[in-house]
Amino acid sequence: MSEFILVLDEGTTSTRAMLFGRDGKLHGQSQQELEQRYPKSGWVEHDAAEIWDKTLACAREVANKAGGAERIACIGITNQRETVVAWDKHSGEPLTRAIVWQDRRTAEFCETLRAAGNEAEVQRRTGLLLDPYFSGTKMRWMLENAPAVRGAAEQGRLAFGTIESWLVWKLTGGEHLTDASNASRTLLMALDGAGFDEGLCDLFGVPNRALPQVVDNAGEFGVAEAEWLGRKIPITGLAGDQQAATIGQACLTFGETKATFGTGAFVLTNKGKDIPVSSHRLLGTVLYQLGGERTYALEGSVFVAGSLVKWLRDSLGIVDVAGQTEALARSIPDSGGVTIVPALTGLGAPHWRAEARGVITGLSFASGKAQLARAALEAMAHQTHDLAEAFAADGAPWGTLRIDGGMSANNWMAQDLANMLDLTVERPEFVETTALGAAMLAAAGAGIYPDLPAAAAAMRGHSSSFTPDMTDAVRSERLARWHEALAAA
Repeated sequence: MSEFILVLDEGTTSTRAMLFGRDGKLHGQSQQELEQRYPKSGWVEHDAAEIWDKTLACAREVANKAGGAERIACIGITNQRETVVAWDKHSGEPLTRAIVWQDRRTAEFCETLRAAGNEAEVQRRTGLLLDPYFSGTKMRWMLENAPAVRGAAEQGRLAFGTIESWLVWKLTGGEHLTDASNASRTLLMALDGAGFDEGLCDLFGVPNRALPQVVDNAGEFGVAEAEWLGRKIPITGLAGDQQAATIGQACLTFGETKATFGTGAFVLTNKGKDIPVSSHRLLGTVLYQLGGERTYALEGSVFVAGSLVKWLRDSLGIVDVAGQTEALARSIPDSGGVTIVPALTGLGAPHWRAEARGVITGLSFASGKAQLARAALEAMAHQTHDLAEAFAADGAPWGTLRIDGGMSANNWMAQDLANMLDLTVERPEFVETTALGAAMLAAAGAGIYPDLPAAAAAMRGHSSSFTPDMTDAVRSERLARWHEALAAA
């Protein structure tokens, strides 16, 4: 009997294959790190061939752990969003390095479009702002600066796609598609449009014929060929990582909110069938599409979260492993006035300042590793507080906040979030809800469960809660220091 769901979880810093049971329990995983390439300041690149090779290696290892591919019922894929791959439709090979979502090289082009008065209409149609974060400007840059990409476009051989699209192509031997959640992050699809929009493609200079077909998030999207895992396995779930995490947290009802703390931090509030409209520089996005019908979300995206701790570890040597930050934070009563604004790749929502750079304020001879580590963790709550104010101003206040992602395992940070937001924070027993959400979609798409709510009810598991215990005076003092530091950034 095929009892397992294989999830391919394509992160920014690593790729994983994870094996889920029908009850949502994890039965095995394999993970490999991805090389981060920084050819220039503000540029971030991946090797798409490396992503494929390492994903396949992880998938094969997990299939062996399952006892063979015949025990795997279906495949779900979730991915780092906005990262763009360009490949040749004939050879199936990448034409240039993938441009990662964090990359800022198209900031000048975004400013040109903004100066020409395009942002209001783009936001009205796509829910997004003119920022290098999104995929469309990355595609344009490739066409203008990578001769192999431009040549393939001229000859009708070019395929563009985000990471899930790239993996589906490789697994199936040529299916070129993307799900609606990933498509909604490109700047090339109107939120009320079925597919990519000709007018938006023209604005960004991207040929529509190079783009994939837009499909649902659950259903049969193709079959992984037998040569990869030993037998043919249907691909039945696809979603961008933040949408997948929202589903994994079972935020399927209007108003329910989750925050994922991974490389970046991303908050999504379910807005039901209403197309979100923000007056406070939040994003409207497709949460999921089933049977051609869309559920939307309001989103706030912070570019630097876990990557700040990685920077403290790898570049400054403040900690040896990320988990040490919790012990350091607990070892002192406060940060000693040290505040970090982690704008290492600009500021995301609700500020959207691509040119901003990181700032550390309040340093003294008394400042040491503990103060820096605590200030780094405090920055997570400060950034999330900015988002909470913007969501409330847009008519979407948070009642509770469900958190997940690797950083959420830090109990000190989870409590600090509850304190600074002054609300209850819930954390599931299994914090890797991105992969779990992809498993839920795949289970629904394969017919293991009749629909997504049934899959979520069966697979989500239990949660724990953190309640606020901070005084208003301490909260106000922290926020005042944050706003001063933010102005300097």
